[in-house]
Amino acid sequence: MTVDMIAEDGGAYEFTAEEIRHELHTRITEGTLKPGERLSPERELAASYGVSRSTIRLALEALERSGNVRRLPGRGGGTFVSEPKIERDLSSVVSVPALLRKQGMTAGTRILSTAMVGADEATATALRLPRGELVVEVVRIRLADGSPLSLEHARLPAARFPGLLELPLGGSVYELLEEHFQVSPAESVEQIEVVTATEHEAAILNLSGPAPLLSITRTTTDRDGEPIEFSHDLFRADRTRIVIRSPSASGAAGSSTEPGQRIEIVSSPGRSG
Repeated sequence: MTVDMIAEDGGAYEFTAEEIRHELHTRITEGTLKPGERLSPERELAASYGVSRSTIRLALEALERSGNVRRLPGRGGGTFVSEPKIERDLSSVVSVPALLRKQGMTAGTRILSTAMVGADEATATALRLPRGELVVEVVRIRLADGSPLSLEHARLPAARFPGLLELPLGGSVYELLEEHFQVSPAESVEQIEVVTATEHEAAILNLSGPAPLLSITRTTTDRDGEPIEFSHDLFRADRTRIVIRSPSASGAAGSSTEPGQRIEIVSSPGRSG
């Protein structure tokens, strides 16, 4: 990469850290620098821009804080362009595949396990079932453009959805419920907290060591207010941006028939088992 460093008066122009950050950010957003691409070493960037390595370091630190790059230590490390973040809109109930398609990404799924199990206390409470009642359990990895995005652990009442395990579970369960059981999600209550990935979770989500995850516990109900799903999802925090759209006062009256979401942000010092 070469940079023109000649000022209008003919003298040398020294870039500021903010100008370098902005120029690199533009190249990332325009696709000149692609996700996963490794940037030149600090000394090469410094020589290219005609600045000190400390100035380059400030620019890269700002890009890292905004999530545009990730910096890995060690001999095989360096500064890499981050994967684009997925916006998870909590203002409506939508499946992950539909969410990804809307943002121009290819959705994929790896099914880790499916089973018929007895509801534990948390599941029974959320689904309003007797403890031990059979539920369909589906554990999946969601992929965005082939890269792991989230680990999903969903449970649904087996008596209400007979034969669900025989259906293709690689796509949207919500679409299956609507097509085969004429049941649509209307509202969900979500509890969100930031946790640290365990070694097992990091391996599944292709993370290098402990990393922050968005832990989302969700109970989804149908239009009659009956619970249809209880799930626990772990989203990669480096790939996910939470968005909440609040309707204006003038539009609130007409929104009662639309699917809705209630969100609780939870601050937790640790993780439960």
